[in-house]
Amino acid sequence: MVSDSLSPEELRQRTRRGRLKMLAILLVCAAPVIASYFTYYVIRPEGRTNYGTLLQPLPDVTGLAGAGLDGAPTGLKQLGGKWLLVTGAGSRCDAACEHRLYLLRQLRLTTGKDRDRVERAWIVGPGTAVPARLLAEHEGLVVIRARAGAMAAAGFPSEGGDAPESHVWIVDPLGNLVMRYPVDPDPSRMKKDLLKLLKASRIG
Repeated sequence: MVSDSLSPEELRQRTRRGRLKMLAILLVCAAPVIASYFTYYVIRPEGRTNYGTLLQPLPDVTGLAGAGLDGAPTGLKQLGGKWLLVTGAGSRCDAACEHRLYLLRQLRLTTGKDRDRVERAWIVGPGTAVPARLLAEHEGLVVIRARAGAMAAAGFPSEGGDAPESHVWIVDPLGNLVMRYPVDPDPSRMKKDLLKLLKASRIG
């Protein structure tokens, strides 16, 4: 074997080169998202503001996992590569929960030609009822049945005593939690945030 003829120092150098190449590949993959955040949130023209609360540092929430309605394992990691609009439900989906699902659907529709870059994920608990009526109204909605408290455990922060499930969130194509919206958000301002993110980013 070739490695048998190499000295320990040559083997270390080869290993180091391999690691540097892997790091370079990772940086190239992440560069579009990093550049979009830097452009929009650092080099920002006077007066430019975002409506949603920008999470800093950006938590990685790809650890949120559970099962789909068919029982097959799934989670946010499996939805990587897309911009995600995420919300949750407690023990049942009340009127506020249904309104959030409506917002997710309408926000995605308003992105026009970019709608294929956006997915919707609804995180429900082990015993949360998922009415067939809601699924019919929200075709394409990804339902993830996870353990109780899964959103908090995955890195979705609470605010003012409100559970993470009661908010709408934006997750980037790399699985980073980008924005949190208030419990009763303004849809038109949410739309502006989402469109700006899609315009600034070249991935997802």
